Amino acid sequence: MLELKGFHHLTAVSADIGANLEFCTGVLGLRLVKRSVNQDDTSAYHLFYADEVGSPGTDLTFFDWPVDREARGTRSIVRTGLRVEDKASLEWWRGWLESHQVSAGPITHWHDRPALHFEDGEGQRLSLVADGGTGPEHRPFPDSPVPAEHQIRGLGPVVLSVPELEPTELILLRVMNLEKLDERDGAESPAGSGTRVHRYLMDGEGPHAELHVQVEPGLSPARPGAGGVHHVAFRTPNEEEYRGWADRLRRLGVPNSGPVDRYYFRSLYFREPGGILFEIATDGPGFHVDEPLDTLGESVVLPPFLEPRRSDIEARLKPLPPLPYLEE
Repeated sequence: MLELKGFHHLTAVSADIGANLEFCTGVLGLRLVKRSVNQDDTSAYHLFYADEVGSPGTDLTFFDWPVDREARGTRSIVRTGLRVEDKASLEWWRGWLESHQVSAGPITHWHDRPALHFEDGEGQRLSLVADGGTGPEHRPFPDSPVPAEHQIRGLGPVVLSVPELEPTELILLRVMNLEKLDERDGAESPAGSGTRVHRYLMDGEGPHAELHVQVEPGLSPARPGAGGVHHVAFRTPNEEEYRGWADRLRRLGVPNSGPVDRYYFRSLYFREPGGILFEIATDGPGFHVDEPLDTLGESVVLPPFLEPRRSDIEARLKPLPPLPYLEE
């Protein structure tokens, strides 16, 4: 049976990509592993932040679009989990965020795991969650301002909001082969008491493989914008299983993009019935396919099919601030 291996990446929207770069590298301590453009809108940067080598499952990425702030609501991804080692790391992070004028709540429990909830400068809802050392391998970035033992280990859980459960659950269970863990009141989550939260598990055990669904029929649909999430991608390990997923979506009649070659990985896109965009992405080839590991993210790189347009593309890109870990 085809099984997804956890989250591959999550892509959000920023209207201030310079401040976004400074926050993700200087505060979150991630490495910019790919400085490229949106392949469907080459006027916009697409920045990828991850561990030292861009391991699948560690990628938090952003489109650079000059748009208004997201209007929050349902039919959207409403929270992005970022895994750290343990409660001691959360204690360190609380002080670190405070020192950078980032407001965070107290350390609490988020569905039985210690967690710390906060927002970035554009209102993206983030949570650091202790995974106890579980989840896929990650590579600490030696030049991060965050000590290796406290660095972000990857994505998960990711939280969706939908107005009704059944259509979305049908896709999760019958198409994507997730397993339902449980149903809980939202009192243990930022959703708040009275909201039902349904938890689903991919292949594996731990927050890297958990998708949470909040059912919120009383909310208006979200209006996309800065601080919002564009899509979430799920991992498939190789080309063989990727082709299997493409065939499965076709056979089950799920409208989808068909195979898309993103050069660094292969993708399939489809929307669950609530309208949220999902992607299935391969682990490889990876971000080091077109630049050396020790200089990842330091210059604009383009996939081969865009390279003939480099001069025109670069002329439309705004300057970015220097990477803090490269400054002397």
